Amino acid sequence: MADSITKDMTFGELIKKHPKAGPVLAGYGLHCIGCHIATIETLEQGARAHGLNETDISKMLSDLNAVAG
Repeated sequence: MADSITKDMTFGELIKKHPKAGPVLAGYGLHCIGCHIATIETLEQGARAHGLNETDISKMLSDLNAVAG
């Protein structure tokens, strides 16, 4: 999938491309959409800052890609 969501994508990029991703992020405790750092912080950086491990991040990315289609 050429347009897949990866851990290197910023929160800002994600929400711009996939607005429906917000609830998935919230489900993982990431309420980063309105955060001032969302435009430069990657999904991985934010997830790790909120205590998610590699397994959690992989699951989150899978869930995000499912929502994105």
